[in-house]
Amino acid sequence: MRKLPFKPIASFSIITAFFTIITSCGYQSTDETTTRGNIRIGADEAFSLLIDTEIHTFTNAYIHSDIHPIYASEGEVMDLFLKDSVRLAIVSRQLNEEEKAVFESKKIIPKTTRIAVDGVAFILNNANNDTNLTYQTLKSIFEGNTSSWNQINTSNNLGNLSVVFDHNQSGNARFIKETFKVDSFPKYCYAVSNNQEVVNYVEANPNAIGVIGVNWISDSRDSVTIEFKSKIKVVGISKDADGANFVKPYQGYLANGDYPFTRDVYIISRESFSGLGTGFASFVAGDKGQRIILKSGLVPAFGPVRLVQVRD
Repeated sequence: MRKLPFKPIASFSIITAFFTIITSCGYQSTDETTTRGNIRIGADEAFSLLIDTEIHTFTNAYIHSDIHPIYASEGEVMDLFLKDSVRLAIVSRQLNEEEKAVFESKKIIPKTTRIAVDGVAFILNNANNDTNLTYQTLKSIFEGNTSSWNQINTSNNLGNLSVVFDHNQSGNARFIKETFKVDSFPKYCYAVSNNQEVVNYVEANPNAIGVIGVNWISDSRDSVTIEFKSKIKVVGISKDADGANFVKPYQGYLANGDYPFTRDVYIISRESFSGLGTGFASFVAGDKGQRIILKSGLVPAFGPVRLVQVRD
């Protein structure tokens, strides 16, 4: 998968070095509690809108708490987490065996909490009339067997496909590889810097398919979400090869599993004491935090979801 040119705000290697040098997250301040203190956490950039809201609500309720989020790709977040540069990692997977072995060697027992059900969404340029795709069509695209729009629809004259991800090491890219069991992506797949860049690319390129986290388009009250949805179209997906029952990544379809590209979201903590990281993780998994997830358009891990019919 090739990298499209972009201008990063700061080099990730510089960020990693900075946070690794200045502190160790294993250290407990003498006055830190579950509602007081100053910590850094890492989160997949796909969940930044949600986590910003969770942090804002938590720190407003507990005025002596200060939580600094680092939003990056899943791979970069886990690198910071393993190096003890962030106290929590918020990602769409659990620790793998290699990562577990690292913590075991340090005699650390990480705690994993499932907090939400999210999904991966596919977006198109507003000029593209093919707003529905089957699961099998997407599989063929990522296997390298379908590379142009007229292979999908003979009347579509948009030319060759261009598929764009948010980052080479993103959770979205990993999820698609695992879902379709591909080791690498075809040459028409690219990566930019983040989910916002994906939306911008798709808006500017009629032949593009963008792959983003559902959280960026799920909250109908959020100004960023409203702006993004005005720039692009969200693809309806059918599990059926004959193209019946197309569904979009709405909350109800994520909840009942009708949307095929759903995934769980986890908070993983390396905290060895009941500090601010433990307090924040408990808040997100608790009643208030889960209500925030519900209002964001994702599915809370705890508590029922009321299903309503949605009309475009």
